[in-house]
Amino acid sequence: MMGENMTDNILSKELCFQLYIASKEIIKKYNSYLNRYSLTYTGFIAMLAIENEMTINKLGDELSLDSGTLSPLLKRLEAKGYIIRKRSDKDERSVELFLTDKGAQVKKELPSISLEIGDSLVSCNENINYDLLLSQLLTLNKSLKTEI
Repeated sequence: MMGENMTDNILSKELCFQLYIASKEIIKKYNSYLNRYSLTYTGFIAMLAIENEMTINKLGDELSLDSGTLSPLLKRLEAKGYIIRKRSDKDERSVELFLTDKGAQVKKELPSISLEIGDSLVSCNENINYDLLLSQLLTLNKSLKTEI
């Protein structure tokens, strides 16, 4: 019992662990909404980021995902009829992404999920300032990316 409390105390002071747990729990909330679209959280953020004629490389940069993660994800999105991948007319080494009509409709519906989850986070704990938390995480992520 004593070891368990000591571990809890050590982990409670680990920023990375707390971010990890928060991320897992929030993604779990997202997944309950995303099931109706047959999307994972990674598919969700990809759908939000994809713009017509966006290259796969640009999408990978925006989402901080490598091609090993992106390729199977894009295959699944294409199989669901959400996107089309096409070689660029400007540079045949590059592949561009296009939303289908179905994909555009799904993309239009997805932001409401984030709003609902954000509202539920704030309503379950009045000490959470959503805008402040988001601002701090954006600042943290920006500083971490510039350090590398």
